[in-house]
Amino acid sequence: MTLFQKGFSLTCKKLWMAKMAIMLSMLSIFPSLSFSAPIEVSLWRHLANEKEVDASLAAIKRFNQSQKQWLIVPDFIPEPAYNQVLIEAARAEVLPCIIDIDQPLVPNFAWNDVIRPLDGIIDRNLLNSINASGKGTYQKHVYSVGQFDVSLALFTRKSLLNKVGARIPTLDHPWNKNELMDVIRLIKATGEYDYPFDMRPHDKTEWITYAWAPLMLSWGADLIDRDNYTQVDGVLNSPEAVEFGRWIQQLVREKLMDPNPQDDFGLVKRRVGIQLNGSWALPYYEKSLGDDLLILPVPDFGHGSIIGGGSWHWAVTRTCSNLPAAKAFISFLLSTDEVLRMTGSITAQPRELKEKATGLFPTSREAIPLSHYYAKGGKWRMIYDYSLYFAHLRPETPAYSVISSSYKKAMTDILGGMPPKIALDLAVENIEAAIKRNQYYKGL
Repeated sequence: MTLFQKGFSLTCKKLWMAKMAIMLSMLSIFPSLSFSAPIEVSLWRHLANEKEVDASLAAIKRFNQSQKQWLIVPDFIPEPAYNQVLIEAARAEVLPCIIDIDQPLVPNFAWNDVIRPLDGIIDRNLLNSINASGKGTYQKHVYSVGQFDVSLALFTRKSLLNKVGARIPTLDHPWNKNELMDVIRLIKATGEYDYPFDMRPHDKTEWITYAWAPLMLSWGADLIDRDNYTQVDGVLNSPEAVEFGRWIQQLVREKLMDPNPQDDFGLVKRRVGIQLNGSWALPYYEKSLGDDLLILPVPDFGHGSIIGGGSWHWAVTRTCSNLPAAKAFISFLLSTDEVLRMTGSITAQPRELKEKATGLFPTSREAIPLSHYYAKGGKWRMIYDYSLYFAHLRPETPAYSVISSSYKKAMTDILGGMPPKIALDLAVENIEAAIKRNQYYKGL
């Protein structure tokens, strides 16, 4: 019985049809299962955007066609429920062999002995070819690997910045806080937009911690003391963190940002002048804005421009009974050709490139120079450079899950008008209580 039969339904009919199509194609690859049938190997992954899911399904199909020993059987779970499904399945010891996992959650799954180290499974040279954001580590062991990463940026219209006379920020010279505020006030003064700025505060997934915490780091704060990974008091509720919270409230108070936007389409629908978003939205922005699209670095709020790093990875569960299949499949995905295919940046006809573009860039050092979009001179090279120069990984600690949930609640409360110091103090109390309750995550 699949997860779908147990009540986990897809949120998109088209993606359900895509899954059914790939399963039917698998059957066509192996028309006779009565003799020497391939061994089925279960795989779970979160339900991402359509292009990413299509690319993942195509990779699974290629692997299944490349050999006759194993048959990877995927199941897709909606992202809002995905992590909880993994946790409950781990408790019931019904996890599949291969899972995808969000990079900052790797330490917790490793500490709980849910996933196994990949150091002794995947070839060392292959692991070494993947950059830091493409690996999930805990206590000096690699537990997960990813084909791609994403980058954060400001997206706007070239014509708009020209109209208000704003300087175009660069990798070497981003806007500072005052410049950003001046620009969004100039946009507000045009009267052409509902709000001049958008940070997607309505997104209730990992977004706020992934995207907003790095901006807070640029103010001089952090989520936890990264020297000991146990102290939160004085860090998350530091004066710098409180000032960041006050800035969020200033944006809302001055009607520079909608605290609860209705959707992600503010920029393309001309409701918003500048939007903070991830590179996964690039294909949609480019299709809608064309040559008028500007992709800008995030501002420097005093301690350098900082963005999040680390995306979704593949991991092998402790209960996996077919390690050779898991090794073969993950090694296949990490090949240069597959990394390029997954990121939609493999050399192809121009029309095919547009259709395959995902806004994801390769984590493989060998793949970047071969990438149509992200090699030097590629039109989206800046996205890779932003990650290369500005990305900070989220704290490598089993406490990250409670850190993220507590931070998201604090930011939501701040958006709602709670004094930032009180909201952040409550987050600190919750996080430190969890750390103490888990005996400071000693041992593995």
